[in-house]
This record gives sequence, structure tokens and C-alpha cells, in this order.
Amino acid sequence: MSPTPIASSASATVYDNYGTDIPPHPGGNWTRFVCISDTHSRVYPVPPGDVLLHAGDLSSWGTVEQLQLTVDWLMSLEHPTKVAIAGNHDLCLDRKWIDLPRRYKHGTGICGEDVVRAREMLSSEAMRRAGFYFLEHQSIEFDTAAGRRWKVYGSPATPFFVHGAFQYSGAEEGEAIHARIPPDTEILLTHTPPHLTLDQARRGVNAGCPYLAARVAALRACRLHVFGHIHEAHGAVLHEGGRVSVNAALPSGGQAIIVDLRN
Repeated sequence: MSPTPIASSASATVYDNYGTDIPPHPGGNWTRFVCISDTHSRVYPVPPGDVLLHAGDLSSWGTVEQLQLTVDWLMSLEHPTKVAIAGNHDLCLDRKWIDLPRRYKHGTGICGEDVVRAREMLSSEAMRRAGFYFLEHQSIEFDTAAGRRWKVYGSPATPFFVHGAFQYSGAEEGEAIHARIPPDTEILLTHTPPHLTLDQARRGVNAGCPYLAARVAALRACRLHVFGHIHEAHGAVLHEGGRVSVNAALPSGGQAIIVDLRN
């Protein structure tokens, strides 16, 4: 018996906590997105699908060695298209440290040479040929085997909390970062949740970004928004109007969330 979806409509079906009973692919008129986040250099079981989406925190403490572990794992998976962004833990991918000399390596765990190595790793032509895309405030379009073209935008930014990568402070900076999301974005990857959507931390605080929430509300073409960052808020919501929001963080339980979207 196929597992029961946690949410479904005429255009979207969402699965979580399906155990080993992976739901069958719904067919050529649909695209299966497999959503994960906050893997922090660990390896998790991931079901097959058309597109793998990773919403950041690829590493634990932002070293190149930890990033390499995650990249090797992701490249071993058979999803034809893989799209990933960084998160606040991914220090070696943040170019703000690109001029940091090696003698400061023990202050942050990285130096400028590490940043160059890490960014070259994820932007290599070999990765592109393998269907792997790393996005940093960027859009891509890709075609599935069924001929459906999807437009994806990815942003690693998170509101400042403790010292980390890709962080911003205040309304002016937050609004400017999220204003860059194109209005025709269909699949949105951000590391931070939007405010009041799957963003409740352990002490009951809603830790998502209000500036992102305002921008997402204006994205009429957006079918799927995947994020992480707040581990304990793992889950998915199918909104009125058809958009699916997914907190795909894995460390606090749950599985890779499967979202099937009608083409």
C-alpha cells in the first residue's frame, strides 16, 4: 500500500515520514522534488526523484574537508538534477573571507585559500555536466526528462544571530537581499524560513525572516519554497492557492520531504 501524503491537491502532493515505503512516482505529467537541508556533513537516506533540492548548511563548521564529504555524497545520488545553496554554517563558501590570510585560519577555521577551493569545487564544469547547480543569489532554468522547464532561484542569506556565513542585519539589508528574487521564480531555495512559516524554534520564538515572508507573498508564480535552518520546525505546508512550503532540515527528525508537482 502506498503511504498517505501529508497534503495533496490537484497540482501538488507532499510526503514525509514514509519510512522505507517510498511512494511511487506519479508519472510523466509530474516532477518529483526531493527536499533536504541542514545535513551538516552527515549522510542520510534519500529517495530517488527527478530533482534533489538542498537548502543549505552542507557542512558542520564550514571547512573544505567537511564540504567535500557532502559533495561526494550528493554526487553519488542518482537524481538527474541537483540544486544546492549554502547556509550560515558554510563558512568556506562565503567570499567575505576570501582575503583572510592563512595565519588567521584558526580564528574562523578557514582562510582565503579555503574559500577559493570551496567555491571552485561547487562551480566546476564537471559539476554542471553532472547536473549539479550551486546557487548564490542566482537563478537557473533546467529541463526534466519529461520536457518540463523549471526556474529556480537560490539564496543562502539568513538574519544575523551568531557569527556565521551569509548573514544580514536590519530592514534595509533584508529587504534588498530578498528583492533580488525574480517575480517569475517557480522553485525558491532559501536557507532561512519566512516569518511564521515552519520557523518556530525550541523556545517558541518564530525565527524566520519577515522581509522574506513579504517577498514570498508577492511571488505569484512560486510553486515550491524549500528552506531549513530551524531544525525543530521540520515539516511541510500546502497553502491555499497551491504553493508548498517545506522546512527540509533533517537533524531533528523526519525524512527527506517529497513534493510532487504537476507539470
